[in-house]
Amino acid sequence: MRLDTPLVKVLGDKTATPLEQSLQLRTVGDLLHHYPFRYFQHGALTNLGDLEVGDHVTVLARVQSSGTHKARNGKLLGKVVVTDGTGTLELAFFGRAAIWNTERLKPGSEHLFAGTISEFRGQRQLTHPTVFLGSDDKAFELAGKVLPIYPASSAIDTIAIGKCVAMVLPQADLDQDPLPDALRLEHRLMTLREALETVHDPKDLEDVTVAHRRLRWDEAFVLQVVLARRRKELEQQGGTPRGGRLGGVLDLFDAQCPWVLTDGQVEIGKVVSTELARSHPMHRLLQGEVGSGKTVVALRAMLTVVDSGGQAALLAPTEVLAQQHARSLRDLLGSLATGGQLGSPDEATRVTLLTGSVQGTARRRALDEIASGEAGIVVGTHALMSEGVEFRDLGLVVVDEQHRFGVEQREALRAKGKHPHVLVMTATPIPRTVAMTVFGDLEVSTLRELPRGRSPITTTLVRSKSPQLKEAMDHIGREVSSGRQAFVVCPRIGDEEPAQQDEGPRPPLSVFDVLDGLQRHYLPGLRSEMLHGRMTSDAKDDVMGRFAQGDIEVLVSTTVIEVGVDVPNATVMVVMDADRFGISQLHQLRGRIGRGGHAGTCYLVSEAPPGSATRARLEAVAATTDGFALSKLDLQVREEGDVLGKEQSGKRSSLRFLKLADLEVIEESRARAVEIVEQDPDLTQHPALRLAVDAIHAEEQKAFIERG
Repeated sequence: MRLDTPLVKVLGDKTATPLEQSLQLRTVGDLLHHYPFRYFQHGALTNLGDLEVGDHVTVLARVQSSGTHKARNGKLLGKVVVTDGTGTLELAFFGRAAIWNTERLKPGSEHLFAGTISEFRGQRQLTHPTVFLGSDDKAFELAGKVLPIYPASSAIDTIAIGKCVAMVLPQADLDQDPLPDALRLEHRLMTLREALETVHDPKDLEDVTVAHRRLRWDEAFVLQVVLARRRKELEQQGGTPRGGRLGGVLDLFDAQCPWVLTDGQVEIGKVVSTELARSHPMHRLLQGEVGSGKTVVALRAMLTVVDSGGQAALLAPTEVLAQQHARSLRDLLGSLATGGQLGSPDEATRVTLLTGSVQGTARRRALDEIASGEAGIVVGTHALMSEGVEFRDLGLVVVDEQHRFGVEQREALRAKGKHPHVLVMTATPIPRTVAMTVFGDLEVSTLRELPRGRSPITTTLVRSKSPQLKEAMDHIGREVSSGRQAFVVCPRIGDEEPAQQDEGPRPPLSVFDVLDGLQRHYLPGLRSEMLHGRMTSDAKDDVMGRFAQGDIEVLVSTTVIEVGVDVPNATVMVVMDADRFGISQLHQLRGRIGRGGHAGTCYLVSEAPPGSATRARLEAVAATTDGFALSKLDLQVREEGDVLGKEQSGKRSSLRFLKLADLEVIEESRARAVEIVEQDPDLTQHPALRLAVDAIHAEEQKAFIERG
């Protein structure tokens, strides 16, 4: 039985359907790589304090009490209280099930209970859970047995999944191993069959640890082979050299540039220029501190391509950022962005903006400029990938904030040209292990040095219910009176359905409410306006334009200003409910101020009490402006799945055991993967490895289609 055999052929439609529909398990390989996320042994009760409302869980607990009574509607209600020895959980049964379950669930007995956690009158409970009696040998054997607990759903429980695995595992063809024998023997790893048999049916928990180690190598190695093949394919693609020319628009831009490039900008610029002149496509990631000048590096690369007769496209994740990029590029280029206009320099090009909201005559004009090549630089959102957008000669794709786009999305834009070069930018510093996994198909350059003239930023924590908040607002007033500007950032827009105040803590502060408070109480005489994602494109562009020109003194906004917004005159930022933002997000937001010649001050407003974990996280942000240090802290706080793609949005992923700390595993896997791909790029001599690689590619394709 091959690993790509459909489960419906093995288990039948009745059993295979819930596995596919609720857990996305379609093949034998999918099922065998659907690993248990914990194990039960007799007496090892589940920690009930870890359960959250909405979770579908399987718990092992001891019955504390059991009984029935009439509910208000006259129906019979059975209530069983179970415990882990410290906390309790209620089980609710109705009608005949109430009598049956309260009679068989005796106080002191231990059983498995599966269902979805809900809440009733402040008490967590399971309503009509599936019950697996501890005395029922057909369900499971508690006496000394290690019982695997699988990620399950309301459509199929963990016991049923275990039975499916037990049926499939002995028949599966696991003799061909995706891991090279030399690598496996060198690191004393189990065979694939041994690892899967152990992880699904362990004798003890020590065996599980050994099996997990083997499967961690599998994940790292297969992923690195995928990335090595992707790099190999890019190297073999023919591309058009874009070496630029003397006396072109780049030379004119450098001559009129009012500032001196940093050493890092010069060094990376030389690397990019060299790679653009090659006959195969550049594929490079440019990471850099907030405000380190990545945009200037990208612009010089785009101008090099324009000087070579090609076009460059800059892909941004939001309309606000795309509009800001177009505005910034035109400001930087000045008359060099007026190509085709009367009196413009002969070498000038044109910057054209295309987003989803550009419609009618404006859209037709933009499409004509792109198709004719009149637009040397095209800035846009996902709209650039849509049908009808045709480039005359797309030579370079620049992707801003790469973490918001998938590989397939940047490939969709690359398909608009003939193997164009690719430059990916991110202001989120990336640890080495992440660079070799998530961004492993890219060469990496790093900008650490800030441009000359960037001012320091001071960050202060403020309790929302304290005189310090008024002091922060007074600081805004003083800065505005000196000709500066300010941001006030909120986690919520405020035109949604009103939150019920009596259902828990107050809702997050909103743009609407905070703007009203500023205009009425704190800063009544200042010109303040709002900016948020549900405004029309024209309205957002108008507000950002007037803020950039200084007509708006205080901008009250959501996180739409998180990246790319460049207003050098802004010196103060107040982040309301700062505890509702992540570490990297706060660092990105803070980077919007202090971009000119004046020092910046950021106030993080929060009700988090001193000594709490939330307060400690905010204190860490306040203690440093080093984005690389904060990125490491951010990875410690967040689950690694956010970075390595593990179980995002509840979806199954190929990565379960690989950790960011596994540098040795990732590095060695990368080196071995390169060797194999060099010798056997199509993996014809490694059929099991080819099957594993194809499975990852199929998942990527499916995810891209779903996003589209």
